[in-house]
Amino acid sequence: MKKKIICLLLVVIMIVTLSAGCGAKNVAKEDEDTITVYLWTTAMYEKYAPYIQSRLPDINIQFVVGNNDLDFYKFMNENGELPDIITCCRFSLHDAAPLKDSLMDLSTTSEAGAIYDSYLNSFTNEDGSVNWLPMCADVHGFITNKALFDEYNIPLPTDYESFVSACQAFEKVGIKGYVGDYTYDYTCMESLQGISIPELISVEGRKWRTAYSDPASAERIGLDDTVWPVVFEQMEQFIKDVNLTSEVLEYGYDIPVDMFANGEAAMIAGSSARVLEFRNQGIDTVILPYFGQNGEQWLMTTPYLQVALNRDLEENEDRLEKAMKVLDVMISEEGQTVLANGQDVLTYSQDAGIHLTEHLSNIRSLIEQNHMYIRIASNDFFSVSKDVVSKMITGEYNAQQAYEAFDAGLRQPREDSAEVILTSEKAYSNIFHRKGGNESYSVMANSLRGVYGSDVLIATGNSFTGCVLQADYTEKMAGCMIMPNGLVSFRRDMTGLELKEIIKAYVEGVEGGFTPFNRGSLPVVSGITIDVEENEGTYSLTRVKKDGKEIRDDESFSVICLATSGHFAPFLADEGRVFTEGEENVRTAWTNAVKSDGFVFAQPEQYITLK
Repeated sequence: MKKKIICLLLVVIMIVTLSAGCGAKNVAKEDEDTITVYLWTTAMYEKYAPYIQSRLPDINIQFVVGNNDLDFYKFMNENGELPDIITCCRFSLHDAAPLKDSLMDLSTTSEAGAIYDSYLNSFTNEDGSVNWLPMCADVHGFITNKALFDEYNIPLPTDYESFVSACQAFEKVGIKGYVGDYTYDYTCMESLQGISIPELISVEGRKWRTAYSDPASAERIGLDDTVWPVVFEQMEQFIKDVNLTSEVLEYGYDIPVDMFANGEAAMIAGSSARVLEFRNQGIDTVILPYFGQNGEQWLMTTPYLQVALNRDLEENEDRLEKAMKVLDVMISEEGQTVLANGQDVLTYSQDAGIHLTEHLSNIRSLIEQNHMYIRIASNDFFSVSKDVVSKMITGEYNAQQAYEAFDAGLRQPREDSAEVILTSEKAYSNIFHRKGGNESYSVMANSLRGVYGSDVLIATGNSFTGCVLQADYTEKMAGCMIMPNGLVSFRRDMTGLELKEIIKAYVEGVEGGFTPFNRGSLPVVSGITIDVEENEGTYSLTRVKKDGKEIRDDESFSVICLATSGHFAPFLADEGRVFTEGEENVRTAWTNAVKSDGFVFAQPEQYITLK
């Protein structure tokens, strides 16, 4: 009898061991087959990511809405979890320097070879390597009410002198010739660079920019004494010529827009996207370039994104091949068109054509001449530009004082001694697995359900920014665990029937809201488990359980739903089912929670089975 029992136990142990081994192999294969792509904004998650996945149905791509901040990827890299493909908009080689050795050198690829040399130079390291490729651009310049110019018989500017003359002519009739939202760092930074593009692209200007952006340099690089004194002299003159006064430092986004729309300002700072916005309102609007004081015209461009690949991909030929296919779709002409989402496509690539609508036809010649300047956009330049340009506008700094203050600001060492507020003792995978789901997302969802004190939590697949790392988190990095683009919480008590209905909408999609487009974009749930069936890229909810039992229609649950306001709008339209919106956005609520004494991460659970 004992022998039979022992044999039976051995058989059970062998079955369990084999099952565990098979499970581990399946998980490992899913990990290897998945390419992770981090997007810098949730807007890319809505059309661009589904487009990429649709073009590559045989590649499983895990799209994550990360953060538009290279410090975020530096933190991931330091803790061993750099994604396969990274995108970032707020970018400079200067800020990207700590990532250089962890990224692929793309300089010899056909993808880099397709980019015009004049732009690729801005992304080339001192040693000739290229880690980042720029995508299609947004144009920045002077948004101009052409009808107002015609009404007052004032010629459209063609150079700096006529630009100043136009501003002064409008001032005489009680209209601001030019105004901008100088509350914001980007307007201060773009004005400073925009009026001096010829100087910044000169031989000396390029020499300085290369030194400033050099990843191999450990020292803090300030301004040179050849180009930059002239830049500040021209900024000082510009402030006087267009009569910028301290009131513009209080102007947020809306005031200049309203002044323009009401005919109170003839020109405002802005991007090409605003041209279409105003033309749709019936205002005859064009965009004018920046006018150099040497007579040249230049467009300032901001790439929609820069993209880089993890060097670890080179260790696995199959994964590298998949990642390059993803990259090719991302930067293709069609991909750039989808990314631009209806706006004009100004591309840096020779392989993609120029697509301009009529309202930007006046700048076609500048684009064809490659008179497109990519702004210097390091974190330091944003912050120091805001401080210095503001003080120039108030008269606190003259050109020399501004130059000295800016130089000192760039040389000031960054403080990296932020306080640790949260520690994770364990790292969790952020790859979606058919049996169980996304481990990191489950940790976040379970932890947030505790924060909100609800029975159930449901979150869209873009809610969290990836791995829960084995790391110490500062307040900034803890906040970066939540998707950055306005994730909101909505609370409501529901019956079991209502709960199943809303989960079904999260899984299968809802008109006007968000529809999952691959397995990694399926919702994350906490407090319940769900079974989902996949059928050629579409998903169906088949079962909802709590504590291992299917929920009954007459049960009651307190439920927290996480989504952006836009994605959740269809649910708010039902007046019969009122949701209470959280007073704080989810990122703020999460950060406040993890700062409190005694906070610990919840454990992950297997919350989904995908068949």
